[in-house]
Amino acid sequence: MTMIITPAGIEWRGDGETVRIDAWGAGVRVRASQEQFPDADGALIPEARSTAAVDRIDGRTVRMQVAGTVVIAQEEEHPNWGAGYLTSSLRLRFENSDGRVLLEELGGGGALKLIARDYAPHAGGRSAITASFISSRTERLVGMGMYQQDTLDLKGATLELAHRNSQSSVPFVISSDGYGFLWNNPAIGRVVFGTNRTEWHAGITDGIDYWVVAGDGPAAIADAYAEVTGRAPMMPEYGLGFWQCKLRYWNQEQLLGVAREYRGREIPIDVIVADFFHWPAMGDWCFEEEFWPDPSAMVSELAEMGIELMVSVWPQVSTESRNFGRLRDENLLVKTLRGIDVQFFFDGDYARFIDVTNPRARDFLRERLKENYGAHGIRLFWLDEAEPEFAIYDFDHYRYHAGPGGAVTNQYPRDFVRAIGGEAVERGERPEVSLVRAAWAGSQRYGALVWSGDVHSTFQDLQAQITAGIQMGAAGIPWFTTDIGGFGGGDGEDPQFRELLARWFQFGTFSPVMRLHGDRRPGAPVSTASGEHRLNTGSDNEVWSFGPELENLMIEYIRLREDLRPYTRAAMEQAHTSGVPVMRGLFFEFPDDDTAWIVSDQYLFGADILVAPVVESGARSRRLYLPGAGTWTEVRTGKRFTGGQWVEVDAPITSVPVFARTDEATELLKRLSAVG
Repeated sequence: MTMIITPAGIEWRGDGETVRIDAWGAGVRVRASQEQFPDADGALIPEARSTAAVDRIDGRTVRMQVAGTVVIAQEEEHPNWGAGYLTSSLRLRFENSDGRVLLEELGGGGALKLIARDYAPHAGGRSAITASFISSRTERLVGMGMYQQDTLDLKGATLELAHRNSQSSVPFVISSDGYGFLWNNPAIGRVVFGTNRTEWHAGITDGIDYWVVAGDGPAAIADAYAEVTGRAPMMPEYGLGFWQCKLRYWNQEQLLGVAREYRGREIPIDVIVADFFHWPAMGDWCFEEEFWPDPSAMVSELAEMGIELMVSVWPQVSTESRNFGRLRDENLLVKTLRGIDVQFFFDGDYARFIDVTNPRARDFLRERLKENYGAHGIRLFWLDEAEPEFAIYDFDHYRYHAGPGGAVTNQYPRDFVRAIGGEAVERGERPEVSLVRAAWAGSQRYGALVWSGDVHSTFQDLQAQITAGIQMGAAGIPWFTTDIGGFGGGDGEDPQFRELLARWFQFGTFSPVMRLHGDRRPGAPVSTASGEHRLNTGSDNEVWSFGPELENLMIEYIRLREDLRPYTRAAMEQAHTSGVPVMRGLFFEFPDDDTAWIVSDQYLFGADILVAPVVESGARSRRLYLPGAGTWTEVRTGKRFTGGQWVEVDAPITSVPVFARTDEATELLKRLSAVG
């Protein structure tokens, strides 16, 4: 065994394994491998490397401290009587600066011969690994990205480490015991947050790689995490207002007509979106001229109205695309390992994915977007299908420039948004917002606004999006939004859907970005002048599309969103500078209140506004929890309540229960008392 104190921290070698512990920001990065260490930093930024104080306690134990994070590295030798020799290992324990144990690696268990860092051989020459830890049975765990469930406290949960449509795996978790943990590995795998142990598993990888930080509460942990993975930029002004979208505006005049109607009705709007299949073939990344004859004139008119245009970009490249041959010949496409190389089929197009893990592919995509959209003044992009959404989620079936699919797939959505925002980040400039359907650790630094995917138009899905938004924020992605009304299944003539839309619109008003979208029924066919089929368009999805009563309600909430603009801007500034999300769980402000760690269907919008959306059909009241020991004002009625209790309040269809804990926030929300 060999324990070396290095300028960066500690390096240990023994029994065929190498372990490195480096100072990174206010925490420590731990890497372990039986092979050569990879050069990649994963989600961590190299500029965040820091220094540590390292002391040798005795011949076999070293103490390393970085800010408030302490790791105790202890060499151990164990006799293996059945084999007839001694085995060596290094066991790690993580503490805060007061000496309180936060997390420790699994011990050997005597005759059990348990292994904290287990390497299983993989046919591809790498390893399948499992890292096992012991932590408090009573801790609460939050974060990990977006999973379609309504459970906030993840202790006891098992999660797949993989992206799917409406699922984003962002492997960072915050513990109520005062630590944050990043699994810095883009491999497909799983995590089990058991009461007896936590197990992180990667199916194929070069080694173990994780980061641990001790912090005095969730806000301090979020700040430390943002420091090492990159801070979200400041949200531009157009992100603070209302965004209009539908499946799909299929021609230039239709989109402009909607924008003109919003301005004519004096309804505030910041962004309008041109959805998918505005192109001739997937992977052309340009407008189809018959339907979009003058994009420059369109963008110019929108600019005169003060409206930004966002356009959809898919990573699929059809075999019919003008770019397919070059991308194939230059090895810039994801490769299918067996059988016919078709990765996705949609509306008659067979396609493969552009391999954005390849820097040359990112450059190619960026240049096409500049030529075909940027030249018209378009700067905002909607990065759909970003998981990527393979026709079959058989991750080992694909290979990327960065490596086998099982080892690297989870970094794809980060590299997709990096193709758009990476150039600005490298120049030290603010990237524009990119709406993206998945994220991995570090996506936030490239301007990723994550939305929750193709969720259904149900109250159950509405409730799940509240939990998803809280968890995404805790996982370090502070910009979050949903399809207001849900993506699929909404019929504007259905009274039940109208009720759902009203409730979802109220939730959207208090989301980091407020965006109306969906595939409304019934749809309508689209064809060229010569009769060729094009993708259909859904029914109208503007605020005036659902009857005057709902129209008036939605307009009032859009105006409320405008009233909140100074407050929302300040919350975005806090997300930019400190990593604390705009939409945050109650535990962010009230970490000592245990109930605040389990309430999954209400949240704080900024620091001072508590929102409890109605998530049950027909409900006209709402039971909710008021955290802390201070005073909360119910905005609609002006009633005051003491924190630390559950209350039941009225919730007419026109009103969402909202509470404020400052007079300034109450004043900004005064429109709610008139609406409700």
